[in-house]
Amino acid sequence: MVSLQDTNQPDVRLFAIPANAPVVWLFDVDQALKTHPAYVNAKAGDWRSALTLVSDLALAGVYANRHKFARDCIFVAPFAREASGDNAIPQVLAEVCAVVFGATADQTIIQVTKVYHTGADAMERLALRPEFDGVVQPGKRYVLVDDVTSLGGTLAELGHYIQLKGGIVAGIFVLVNAGRLKSFSPDRQTLKLLEQRYANELIEIFGIKASALTANEARYLVGFRSADEIRNRLVKAKQEIDIRLRSKGIPGVFGC
Repeated sequence: MVSLQDTNQPDVRLFAIPANAPVVWLFDVDQALKTHPAYVNAKAGDWRSALTLVSDLALAGVYANRHKFARDCIFVAPFAREASGDNAIPQVLAEVCAVVFGATADQTIIQVTKVYHTGADAMERLALRPEFDGVVQPGKRYVLVDDVTSLGGTLAELGHYIQLKGGIVAGIFVLVNAGRLKSFSPDRQTLKLLEQRYANELIEIFGIKASALTANEARYLVGFRSADEIRNRLVKAKQEIDIRLRSKGIPGVFGC
């Protein structure tokens, strides 16, 4: 349950992906995606390459799942800037889904922060949370779309933003669901353990309410023995992020 007081914390992820929201994915691993001839150019922002890739890898699967979501849904993708350029695959996948489902694709919600999650480990992904801006239509049903999800944090942040602005998360459609747990909702036992062990410390450390964690985020964090152990790993992760970005000619974001 999210209270009105909670929503006055704009930087905190409060809303979880609804447990009853269906999650549809076409592949468990990203091998077919990354070995496709159009992948590199599509990932760097070439829309024609992205359309070729989506047509080859996803079109049949999208059509096979065409009854999973209603025509009144809006397909929305995180438009993310990667180290190699603007990844065109998620938005093209959203557009293709909209055509096949007879629905619409959002053109207004954008990711306003650069997180460079490609190649990042779990703690690095938690350290760099994406933020979104744009118009959400209150009461409308949104389907979150991405090319690859692992921890699920990017889609969780997008889902939080949509719900915070009055929209409804109706489901998720991804090309590759690479997470160990395919569900987005943590099991009750894991969630209860995290809440008992850390109370509100996860909000202080990450800006994420425990109940808003994805299943894979929760599974990762429950492996730590204390909040201090998490904090120490987070410090190291920030250093690793800056090293990784500088190796690609991109200024570090944490000054480590």
